[in-house]
Amino acid sequence: MGFAAVVVTGCGVVSPLGNDVETFWKSLCEGKSGVRPISRFDVSGLPVRIGAQAEEPDFGETVPRKELARLPRFARYALWAAMKAREAAGLGEGCGLDPKRAGAMIGSGLGGMEVFDAASRALRERGPDRVSPFFIPNAIANCASGAVSLRFGWRGPNWSAVSACATGNHNIVCAADQIRAGRADVMLAGAAEEGVCPVALAGFSALRALSARNDDPERASRPFDRDRDGFVLGEGAAVLVLEREDHARARGARILGRLAGCGTGADAWHPVAPDPEGVGAEEAMRLALREAGIGPGEVGLVSAHGTSTPLGDLAEARAIRRLFRGERPRVNAAKSMLGHALAAGSALEAVACVLSLRDGILHPNPTLETPDPEIDLDLVGREAVREPVRFVLSNAFGFGGHNSSLLFARV
Repeated sequence: MGFAAVVVTGCGVVSPLGNDVETFWKSLCEGKSGVRPISRFDVSGLPVRIGAQAEEPDFGETVPRKELARLPRFARYALWAAMKAREAAGLGEGCGLDPKRAGAMIGSGLGGMEVFDAASRALRERGPDRVSPFFIPNAIANCASGAVSLRFGWRGPNWSAVSACATGNHNIVCAADQIRAGRADVMLAGAAEEGVCPVALAGFSALRALSARNDDPERASRPFDRDRDGFVLGEGAAVLVLEREDHARARGARILGRLAGCGTGADAWHPVAPDPEGVGAEEAMRLALREAGIGPGEVGLVSAHGTSTPLGDLAEARAIRRLFRGERPRVNAAKSMLGHALAAGSALEAVACVLSLRDGILHPNPTLETPDPEIDLDLVGREAVREPVRFVLSNAFGFGGHNSSLLFARV
């Protein structure tokens, strides 16, 4: 029995550029930045004071306030994105979907960081009796998938892959595998992160991974630019509706794109630094193309991991150049506008890839002012490009050497 084809029939987002997919996409295409001075908490004692904050979604009367209050911020982001994705796919009440064949895989790299922080302070300052009974269920990274399942009553495959900044891609891979293996007809897949919080900002600052352009936030995240100095901490959520193609067509769903191939692997190199030659990254891309049965010359766009770190961008560029050799696909990096939303970053970028295929638009790299001569890629410039493409490759690489690449195809 052959594997079932998997298509995308809906998307939902929470992002620094808005919590509506079309607003998010329009802002990306216009080169708008979501990076700002952090306003959610006091940053006066921190070396980095900028980030790409998402706005809290307004659920109105759709979800009881008591239910929302019990969820950590990243799970609220995930629930909003999942609700919007399901709505966009036409999978609301009365659609006839078998709940035993519908599932969710929505991951998080950090989980409930704010919940951890609050529980630690309560334990230290007031004793164990003041630790919330919701601490454990709200801190764990699989909280988002569980919350979505509870809200929708979907009883199919439900868990979360956790692989740092590759988490979004890996959850999409795992969800697609459930459909391909015949275990589900529909899966919600993606990731959520509440990354802009004091402990995360302090931790990444200690690693010296962040840009310190506090006085120039909109130009701080500079993938592939000669003057890049680190990434900007971001946050948000993105969820895609993955569906068996024949199931989608039978119900008359609008198909946005097809997940044509997936590639995963590991650097086996260093806990946080990439393999400087990008060997593992190259292999992940190669595997995605092999699964789809296409050659490098058929890829029109590479949506790069492109974090704006000196080592990471160069390693990825080397991997792309080796894989494509004489071919020159266009390359863009959404983190130039969204910052690095950690686990949610690759899920947000997957949504952007699907919309690129839908509209034939390649979003710009608006902070690319002086391309690093060592990069040597065909980078999209500071303006969007109208260029229909058949295949888009989306990369995500995480601390621990976790590599992933997804290939989306126009339908």
